[in-house]
Amino acid sequence: MTARTSSCCTSRAATPSPNFPREDVDEQALVASDKVTQHKDLGDFAWYAVHAGDRTTERAAWEFTAPPGHAAELRDRVAFAWRAMDAFYEEDERILGHAADPYHRIDIRNTSRTLEVRLGNTVIARSEYPVVLFESGFAPRWYVPRAAVDETRLRPVEGRSFCPYKGLCDYYDIGDVHRAAWSYRNAYREVDRITDMVSFEAEKVEVHLDGERLHIQPGQNVVPHGIDRGLDVDEVRAH
Repeated sequence: MTARTSSCCTSRAATPSPNFPREDVDEQALVASDKVTQHKDLGDFAWYAVHAGDRTTERAAWEFTAPPGHAAELRDRVAFAWRAMDAFYEEDERILGHAADPYHRIDIRNTSRTLEVRLGNTVIARSEYPVVLFESGFAPRWYVPRAAVDETRLRPVEGRSFCPYKGLCDYYDIGDVHRAAWSYRNAYREVDRITDMVSFEAEKVEVHLDGERLHIQPGQNVVPHGIDRGLDVDEVRAH
């Protein structure tokens, strides 16, 4: 099951969702159901199963039945669930992870502030030249060069995550603390200033900036997006 994106998107949960004109959708692929859900801003939307070949996936597509005036563009359009599809494409290129948000921004800045990371009485990292990454909706993330990290304290863990804006992310345990640090070993070109640098989870280890301990403020925690079924490391690297 493959979908190609159109120009109209909404955000359901945390994932931007392309909405296709009804006339561009294979009607034989949609199987109506009795399931109807209410969106507080956009009204009711009806669910469909999606059928292709010998496969049928329940609750794989939806359509707003009577969108309000401010969302009239969504009328007679069908959206497909990211997790239900095998792949989404923009033109000839597969979208990896989830659709990029056109309002999502990342800025990286050098700083001469001192960053120190501790676990108990042990200093894990210390740098007078970290960089700070500002990303829409998230807390600032502070990265330090590997030369400033006691790498004997970092224990690589199995499993990676993927960010459509930054690339593949590796994680590390520190002592008994799971996934306390992370690194984009080969960050995308747009954010290559953080390539192979290390950042630390301020709620799991002590991260001090100019002597003041950092804490993630309410609303600044990372909200996971939907996954892209079939995504693997080799495909991300090729992309």
